[in-house]
Amino acid sequence: MKKMKTFVLTLAVILFTGNLSWADGIGYIDYQRVVESTPFARDAMKAIDAKALELQQYLVDKEKEYKSMDTPVQKRNFQDKVANDFKAKEAAFLKQKAKSEDEIYNKIKDTAKSIMVEHKLSAIISDRAVFVGGTDITNLVIDRLKGGK
Repeated sequence: MKKMKTFVLTLAVILFTGNLSWADGIGYIDYQRVVESTPFARDAMKAIDAKALELQQYLVDKEKEYKSMDTPVQKRNFQDKVANDFKAKEAAFLKQKAKSEDEIYNKIKDTAKSIMVEHKLSAIISDRAVFVGGTDITNLVIDRLKGGK
């Protein structure tokens, strides 16, 4: 029984030190800079912003229509219709926004994972979590996403 405990302990030490020698440290990434620096992410964010502006313009246009109405009944019916239309448009916008943000995040995450493996890093974290040390892989991710190597 004592030999078994010694064997398990020795094996654990070997595996643990083996993992330490494999991992060269922790990498970090400035996610916002990657989003701002890569064309696919920038374009997706511009499209999201354009849709948000369309929603705002829709409300401005409907407000003008509302002011031109004469009777309270017309105004009330118009308000109900616009509220329902806006709710549907807003739901579609939020769904598309979430989808676009997920696509951006997943593409950046997959690229960071491949860099993590290539550079034998044990983890990639946000640059905001790093006070000192670590390896900044932000430029590597940007270059890779732009098509460079």
